[in-house]
Amino acid sequence: MTEKILTTKSNGMAVLLVNLLVLLAAVAGIIFGAFQWDETDNPVLFIISLVVLCVGWIPLLGLKVIRPQEALVLTLFGNYEGTLRDTGFYWVNPFCTAINPAADTTLGQSSDVKKHGIKVGEDSVNLNLDTGGMGKKLSLKVMTLSNGRQKINDCLGNPVEIGIAVTWRIVDTARAVFNVDNYKEYLSLQCDSALRNVVRIYPYDVAPNVDTTGDGVADDGSLRGSSEVVAGRIRDEIQQRVEEAGLEIIEARITYLAYAPEIAAVMLQRQQASAVIDARKMIVEGAVGMVEMALERLSENHTVELDEERKAAMVSNLLVVLCGNRDAQPIVNSGSLY
Repeated sequence: MTEKILTTKSNGMAVLLVNLLVLLAAVAGIIFGAFQWDETDNPVLFIISLVVLCVGWIPLLGLKVIRPQEALVLTLFGNYEGTLRDTGFYWVNPFCTAINPAADTTLGQSSDVKKHGIKVGEDSVNLNLDTGGMGKKLSLKVMTLSNGRQKINDCLGNPVEIGIAVTWRIVDTARAVFNVDNYKEYLSLQCDSALRNVVRIYPYDVAPNVDTTGDGVADDGSLRGSSEVVAGRIRDEIQQRVEEAGLEIIEARITYLAYAPEIAAVMLQRQQASAVIDARKMIVEGAVGMVEMALERLSENHTVELDEERKAAMVSNLLVVLCGNRDAQPIVNSGSLY
């Protein structure tokens, strides 16, 4: 199905004025015809005016108002007539029907109709308030879809919770309406599927011997460290899936990323242990460097002559002092060293 743009002129105002004049003339004809009927027994004018008044409202059904960034897909007796995309006040065939299968679909995205229930009294009477629906018109604006958080296993089998926000818009109204049953639900399902397919390729954090690019070489890709790359792959995969529906995916962003609650505490301990190990490693490397520097300075300046046994004792004491968690408690030896 290919989109066909209607080039109908925006002559809705002229048709409206002419139709109102015809209706006024029909009312006047009914009044004048009634008097003429009484005088001449000729009901022709009265009948014609009555028929015009009864059917004169039908052309008004063809009046359509198109605001900026809106479109109207029209069908006539089951056939696709075309799409109104330009702003203006139009008149089309009054028997044309506007089609929008996703008009009443409410997802977690912008531009959707939100209905709020208001409780009245103890009986909790719910009043549904429509806060700005578009009816059968299609919105051509850029919209954002947020499907909420999903629990997905990464490439190492760890369950993670992840949420994305997808920015999209309609580029082909005919394909959006006729190629899929409901383009909003279709987009939502394809976003979930693409998200699962991409997330299962990556580990949550950098892991050894993991290939995330498919080139057979291990790399440092991860959900936490390569969010831009992951979001780009999610966007490309969604675009491939919704091309048939006439949608364009502008951007996909990760809005939430965390381990699942059942393993979050364990992974936190693992991260803390890794941080402690890294810190200890840095402390030990610095302590060893300081001990080496102390021995070299003592040897160069001939401050004191130490044999191998006393050097080992000095190294042990310095390492304990430098690597300990608490402040050292010095012990002063007032006697001889020998």
